[in-house]
Amino acid sequence: MAGNPRNGRPYRRLVDAQRALGLPCWLCGHNIGYNLDPRHPLSFTLDHLVPLSRGGSLLDPANARSAHRRCNSARGNRTARAPARASRKW
Repeated sequence: MAGNPRNGRPYRRLVDAQRALGLPCWLCGHNIGYNLDPRHPLSFTLDHLVPLSRGGSLLDPANARSAHRRCNSARGNRTARAPARASRKW
């Protein structure tokens, strides 16, 4: 029986490389707290541009993005970003 591929060395290298870039969240554009507890909503998580459930590659660096835990969870397995909400000040 094969183990979880996210526990493997190649995946951890990808996560570490993405973290080292220090990029802002690709979903909301705000800075990520890279030193926060991993359970914090504004901490770093590795997001995939094309979700794994939709055929995205787990280990492809071109498919990897930095995101807040909250933004990544809210996006779910949708392929596109949710459109920005319209302002009510019109």
